[in-house]
Amino acid sequence: MADEPDLRTAAAEFDRSTVAEAEAVAEDERKQVLSQFPLEGWATMPLSRYALGQLAPSTRGPTYCRLMEFGTPSLGSIKGGSAAKHIMYHHNSGEWRLAASLRGLEPQEAWEELRGQFVRAFEAVGTGDFDAVDDLEVLRFGPALVTKSLATYFPEHFLPIYASEHLRRFLTLLGGSAQTDAPAWRSNRRLLELVRSRPEFDGWSGQEVMRFLYLRFDPRSRQNTIWKIAPGERGRLWEECRDDAVIRVGWDELGDLGQYQSDTELKQALDAHWPRSNGGSLTLARRLLAFRDLEPGDRIVANRGTDEVLAIGTVSGSYRFEPEHSEYRHVVPVTWDVSHARKLPEPQHGWRSTFAKVDAGLFARISARLATTGAQSAEPHAGDSVLLPEDVENVLEALERKGQVILHGPPGTGKTRLALSTALALTGRADTLSSPPGQRAAAQAEMLRAGRVHMVTFHPSYGYEDFVEGFKPDMNVTGPGLTLTLADGVFHTLCTQAAAHPDEKFLLIVDEINRGDLPRIFGELVTLLELDKRGLPLTLPVSRRTFSVPPNVRVIGTMNTADRSISHLDAAVRRRFAFLPVDPDPDVVSGTVGPLDLAQFFDSLNTRIARHLDADHQIGHAYLLRDGEPIASEDDLAAAFHHEVIPLLEDYCLGRADLLHRILGSLVDSNTGRPSLMSPQDLVATLASEFTSGTSNPDA
Repeated sequence: MADEPDLRTAAAEFDRSTVAEAEAVAEDERKQVLSQFPLEGWATMPLSRYALGQLAPSTRGPTYCRLMEFGTPSLGSIKGGSAAKHIMYHHNSGEWRLAASLRGLEPQEAWEELRGQFVRAFEAVGTGDFDAVDDLEVLRFGPALVTKSLATYFPEHFLPIYASEHLRRFLTLLGGSAQTDAPAWRSNRRLLELVRSRPEFDGWSGQEVMRFLYLRFDPRSRQNTIWKIAPGERGRLWEECRDDAVIRVGWDELGDLGQYQSDTELKQALDAHWPRSNGGSLTLARRLLAFRDLEPGDRIVANRGTDEVLAIGTVSGSYRFEPEHSEYRHVVPVTWDVSHARKLPEPQHGWRSTFAKVDAGLFARISARLATTGAQSAEPHAGDSVLLPEDVENVLEALERKGQVILHGPPGTGKTRLALSTALALTGRADTLSSPPGQRAAAQAEMLRAGRVHMVTFHPSYGYEDFVEGFKPDMNVTGPGLTLTLADGVFHTLCTQAAAHPDEKFLLIVDEINRGDLPRIFGELVTLLELDKRGLPLTLPVSRRTFSVPPNVRVIGTMNTADRSISHLDAAVRRRFAFLPVDPDPDVVSGTVGPLDLAQFFDSLNTRIARHLDADHQIGHAYLLRDGEPIASEDDLAAAFHHEVIPLLEDYCLGRADLLHRILGSLVDSNTGRPSLMSPQDLVATLASEFTSGTSNPDA
């Protein structure tokens, strides 16, 4: 729960008069819903008036679902994600997509069941029987839509807050208990009860409460995503995007991106519209979904080619599909700032495609307000808050929740780098995360010398005496014979230091954690890893000393799933760790080498590996990086491919030439079963022919 004085002070300082205009707009939107979809008309409402995606939209105005998601933003947002939140909708493929509880029914039968449950929910709330809504199982598949519907028809009984996670956060903020399995409407009712019980909210409207909570305690707070998005080939749509305050992208044949529930489903649609022998691009599918799910506050760099910034924008609204527009129908509202338009001193190799992630350091240089053309980069000022990368935030959250985390994934995905980045953030050095590789490495070395972070690598001969305690030869004793002395292991030493400094976090990083015999290494201490067992005393069997694991100790392990999968870990150890996947990231290798799109090659190669081996044996993006940047020359690519990627794949295939051929295709000699040798230039052209998918939309 937030500090009571902070909450009361924030409420007292909130200017409620600023909500008046938005409240009037919200009331107009509510009247629009009541006019077009009166409560008494629900019992006979046809499916054509409800569902998204129908081939012949009603001439009477938008469907109910479209109006609730796109036409009533001031009533509270339910945007984001796919159309599955509407329980049933008409897919671009011509199929009706139904929630699990409706599958097997014809569309009209499904609609009658869904409509009946909406009617029963409205009747129950109208009579004050709020618990009865919980029994309507079909409605549980659309909690945000259902809660917004109830709040629209019965605003006196619900707040205009609909996301389950947000409701749980606000409940905790106000001192309530959040049930993880409670439907959104029940959490909403509980939050309203808490609000009404607090004197600082006396007389506040639901709109005032909602806008205050999001303004002062926004649960969506995170590092804003930064994307480079090209407005058409060579920026030809820039003037239109600038004047309309939007960013547009193509691939119109896909239809509304809101109808796709997963990257796999969208990839299949890409394959259908742009067929090639090697399939569509999963990378492109993920980027299009990331575009669809951009949130207000996210940042956009609009570019022309690889070395020109047209403007920097801030996302101001949610994605929409404009079928009536002649082209580039996928749209996100953006507020543009053209004062940053400039030519970059060097081309950005990853900017040849429509989408590319922009790292914080580059964005700081691009977004610096330049007083003269000779100014260089923006340096952070003292006291500036540092926004953490999303992957670091996720690890820190898991550490606080569980106490210890294992980062797992194929080799080369940056697990150790992520562990060290998390350590920098944990020890107050987050400002170095966007520094050049050399500076970041120096900061890591300094951090390890300081003592709050210890790092060790497990191996088959690593044991309890190395980790906790044991008798070891005393090298300071001279004379005949062997003298053994009791020595503390790395974990015992860390815990001793942590106990002496209870206000600071201490961290142990265990690289290659799965290569050790974990039950033998941890011994009886595996029980003390649980957060609720921290501080409990235990007698060590070797020294008979009393030992405990302090509450301020955290553990991060890394493991290569190609060596050993998670399922092979000891069950007792597995229960006490949170497991976070670190997957191959094509965005990290966005760039081109001659005709080869590096990210598409990387994605297509991993798709084949996953198909013919498994996902654990994919290759990581580190294989295609040099000094932290994507490979940019034919020679570097040839060296990485022949000296790193090929040996790894040959090891995975265990001498099976047929399996290697299925993965590498024409790059394997059909006579010898060995990878073909060719010049770097020919290799690049062959890789492009074999792996580039043909769904690209180049803008350079």
